[in-house]
Amino acid sequence: MQRDYVGGLGAGNWMLVGLLILLGFQLAGELFVVSLSLPVPGPVMGMLFMAVFLLVAKRGVSEYLRQVADTLLSNLALLFVPAGVGLMVHLDLMVREWFVFGVTLVFSTAITMGVTGWVLVRLMRRFERGRGE
Repeated sequence: MQRDYVGGLGAGNWMLVGLLILLGFQLAGELFVVSLSLPVPGPVMGMLFMAVFLLVAKRGVSEYLRQVADTLLSNLALLFVPAGVGLMVHLDLMVREWFVFGVTLVFSTAITMGVTGWVLVRLMRRFERGRGE
């Protein structure tokens, strides 16, 4: 008989605990953004709060959160279905404004790649200094 327990909780309970942790940070982000009228999505701010919390706590990610994150990431493709439906619903707008969409896509991709490369170079230098090279 195989036991599907995480931290002493049954199979369904660890999922509930992990989802409550994620939703708690999302709620905190939403409240923060709404209360300060920030132009940032609440879930993004909640994710930042969770990252800072995990870095400050220095205890690592709990097994509850790890299991839920693994489950969500393994089904990530399903989360893109609403965006794909939205594209099909507004296809006439995309056809009409194809140039704006194209330019925005090219520039946002270039900026993202540039910032990612810059951060990678800075992190590599920092890790090399830390190893004494």
